[in-house]
Formats: sequence, structure tokens, C-alpha cells
Amino acid sequence: MNEERILAIDFGTKRIGLAVTDPLNIFAYPLITLSNDSKFIEKLKKIIEEYHIVKIILGYPLKESGAESTSSLSVLKFKTELENKIDLKIELIDERYSSSIARERIIQSVVSKKKRRDKSLLDKNAAAVILEDYLNTIKK
Repeated sequence: MNEERILAIDFGTKRIGLAVTDPLNIFAYPLITLSNDSKFIEKLKKIIEEYHIVKIILGYPLKESGAESTSSLSVLKFKTELENKIDLKIELIDERYSSSIARERIIQSVVSKKKRRDKSLLDKNAAAVILEDYLNTIKK
């Protein structure tokens, strides 16, 4: 059975959060947060292979008004970089509220205040929120 999954990326200049769907592409799970460094692409390629990723959803940060922000430009640059190194369809999805939704979920599900402060937890959970938004749009 070919378990094709979708990967979501919450891009940050320091850390990049990743989330992946289950094999049936119904649920989104926070996977890992990687450092945004020279080894990122190498690590990403391993994850793509391991999880049989067929598409990448990239969080696209827009301002409240829907206008592009300075972060939007960084994400577009990152998308181009990925497209040059990875042969997969990369789709942008509005991620305006993903971090605040992820923060709320962490507060509700993580009891330890010390663990809640772990920034990598927020990044991979934000990626899961982005992926859920995407899954909800394709189900309609």
C-alpha cells in the first residue's frame, strides 16, 4: 500500500516547524521542529522519503488586512529555494492565525508551564494548524 502523505511547513528564520498527515490524509500531526540551517534541506529530504510525502503546504504569513508582510517575502524566497531542490508541488496557504491557534492548543494540552515555553513545540503545532486548514479546504 502506498501511503502518500502531505507535509506542512511553518517557516521561521531560526526554526522550521513540520507537520504531516496520517496515511489517509485525514488528520494532521505535529512532527518535528528543525533548525533553519545548512542541514535543513538534507533533513527535509529524509523526512519526505520516510513519510512518502507527495505535496508540501507552506504557511504564508499575511497581515491582518490580507496584504503581504516582510515575512511573506522570506517565505516566497524559501519556496523558490525548495522548488529548486525538491521535486514536489509546493502550495502556499494563508497562515494568519496558525500561531495563536497553536498557542491555545498547547495551553490546553500541555500541563507543564516549562514545556509550554519550548518554542519548537509552537512551531510544529503551528504547522499542524496550517495543515488542518488545508485539509479542511480540500474536503469541501
